[in-house]
Amino acid sequence: MFQNNAIDFDLLKKRAYNLRWATVPEGVIPLTAADPDFKSAPEIAEAISKFAKDRYFCYTPPEGLPEFKESIATYFQQRRNVPVQPEFAFPVDSAAFGIFLTCKAFLNIGDEAIIFDPVDFLFRYSIENVGGKAVPFAIPPGTSELDFDAIEHLITKRTKMICLCNPLNPTGKVFTRKELTTLGKFACKYNLIILSDEIWSDIVFKPAVFTSIASINDEIRNQTITITGFSKSYGLAGLRIGAVIAHNQKHFNLLMDISLHNSTVHGATVLSQVAATAALNECGYYLDHFVSHLTKMRTLLVDELNTIPSFNCIAPEGCYVAFTNITATKKSSQEIYEILLQEAKVAVVPGLKQWFGEGAEGHIRMSFATSEEVIQEAMYRIKTVLK
Repeated sequence: MFQNNAIDFDLLKKRAYNLRWATVPEGVIPLTAADPDFKSAPEIAEAISKFAKDRYFCYTPPEGLPEFKESIATYFQQRRNVPVQPEFAFPVDSAAFGIFLTCKAFLNIGDEAIIFDPVDFLFRYSIENVGGKAVPFAIPPGTSELDFDAIEHLITKRTKMICLCNPLNPTGKVFTRKELTTLGKFACKYNLIILSDEIWSDIVFKPAVFTSIASINDEIRNQTITITGFSKSYGLAGLRIGAVIAHNQKHFNLLMDISLHNSTVHGATVLSQVAATAALNECGYYLDHFVSHLTKMRTLLVDELNTIPSFNCIAPEGCYVAFTNITATKKSSQEIYEILLQEAKVAVVPGLKQWFGEGAEGHIRMSFATSEEVIQEAMYRIKTVLK
């Protein structure tokens, strides 16, 4: 299922955009966007095909298909210990839009939101595009428990939100229950919304354990908006499907109103909701095998990276990306990126502010959601050039 011969590279070169196979020059290996090279589970395609054969593509309810909402609620109850009410969960056309929607719903012009640094650019982008100010909190790579008390010094009268990315892209940190409890207590103390992006929550490597911040207690859950998606776990990026979960009626009403779903201006497609429902209800086996494969690929890639002089990679606890410190090379992230692309024919993501914030400089990010053969070939090329 996750072998090299299961990958259709010809199709990837036609369909895999967003910095991947369809956008890089011929002969370049892209370890770039966090999107798997493997096919999705067959049950997902079968569900889409079965629905499509009936040839009725009607409007869905603005708040989402009942079966989608039920599958989200069941998933969070059984796998995350979060009592989600189906009526408070609704589909959006991506987890990225879920982040933007939450910022638009809860931030006014001039409001501040705390984000991690480094973190995916979508947080800063969303905050600034609704007129807010992103306030970074440094979280360097590694597994050491953080002193979240330091966040309190960043809170001002204008602070309205804390943005949690757990597991943390790009470093792969999985936050402990103790850290999340401290974070949640601050949110309650200062009446801050917790935007919890949990799109990576299925991709966690033992002994790390994922905790959904909304599972800690009722008070913290009441401050939380949970966002998830299906692109990382099930390979559904192109179907543009995510979910936003409110934990009370007031928050749900506000989010639905801001989403414009009731007007049909926005909304997730019916086929995307069918696909995501099948993923949650039928494809647990696929996810288990995928994480098992990724665990092996993580070890392979991290071990190989750490044999390269001036490279230092801390194994991620979650996410299928390796965030490597290259400061000892005395070159910038952009320079290393260009060397690898031009000379090694391997594309990576440079640690630029535009992607992850200022804290990413001196690093490069590589996705390992591919086959062992692809990783071995990429590392052979990189080591040949850099050694």
